[in-house]
Amino acid sequence: MQIHRIFCIGRNYAEHIAELGNESNEPDASCVVFMKPVSALISLGEQIPLPRNRGAVHHEAELVVRLKSGGRNIPLDRALGCVDAITLGLDLTLRDMQNDLKKKGAPWELAKAFDGAAPLGAWTLHDNQDLQAIEFTCHVNRTLRQHGHTADMIFPIARQIHILSQTWALRLGDVIFTGTPKGVGPLQPGDHIELASPAIGHFEWTCA
Repeated sequence: MQIHRIFCIGRNYAEHIAELGNESNEPDASCVVFMKPVSALISLGEQIPLPRNRGAVHHEAELVVRLKSGGRNIPLDRALGCVDAITLGLDLTLRDMQNDLKKKGAPWELAKAFDGAAPLGAWTLHDNQDLQAIEFTCHVNRTLRQHGHTADMIFPIARQIHILSQTWALRLGDVIFTGTPKGVGPLQPGDHIELASPAIGHFEWTCA
């Protein structure tokens, strides 16, 4: 299935919010949403081309969901029925640039939406798994960096879909990066990244 749009949810795990020194708010209006272009996608087997001379590039490991249907104003009780498949991915972030953009009150695209900023694992069909009971890890050079559990999300996946559908008519091929847990950190050329989940699989990339 061709990916149509890439939605991303920010500040969705309390401990990650704390490690970056941000404030946590739970109303729907405070849900941080941004987008990446399809040119950000990096498939398995491809090297991740890290931007040069633009400051620190951080990994943010996330559960990613793919939609098979949607529409506008999707009720919470119908939202998970729109999910077709799940995988793990990386929301790569130019952290120094993002911090500067935050200070200016500017959008995050320059720090989040660059080419190659969204490595994505292979899809596992969604077969009524509990999407709020998924454990996942991120290792860099065999060292554990992130260990997350979707039960800790501030905005559960159904609520994310509901929120997004109030602004966009969601449709087949839309994907959602659902937020990252604590432990984000820098990457260097030559680093080896592994994302894994018992419910989804094991995916690896090398940075270039």
